[in-house]
Amino acid sequence: MKLEEINRQLALETQTGVAKLSVEVTGGYASDLLSCVMAKARAGNVWITLQSHPNIVAVASLLSLAGIIITEGMTPDDTTIEKAEKEGIPILTTPLTTYTVVGRLFELGVLGVD
Repeated sequence: MKLEEINRQLALETQTGVAKLSVEVTGGYASDLLSCVMAKARAGNVWITLQSHPNIVAVASLLSLAGIIITEGMTPDDTTIEKAEKEGIPILTTPLTTYTVVGRLFELGVLGVD
């Protein structure tokens, strides 16, 4: 499924990376610990987190993630947005909880049982 379809289905707000929403999402990973994401997330995954600081962009870029969904009404600051635009990392936001987003992605078939 493409990131733009996830964006539409979950009614997410696009903060950055509009031009990259056509990327294919290969799965997902949910965590707020950067070290866990670096160890477990895979290229093409969408990352679900409530973190919104600039380091999330560095991790997403390093791993070639499809994008980041920031949950629970958190919003990235200007520095994070600038860095994401420079790196070409889509950041999407939602007031939904991480639990709810993961459940919805499972229902859409984006996430499977590991």
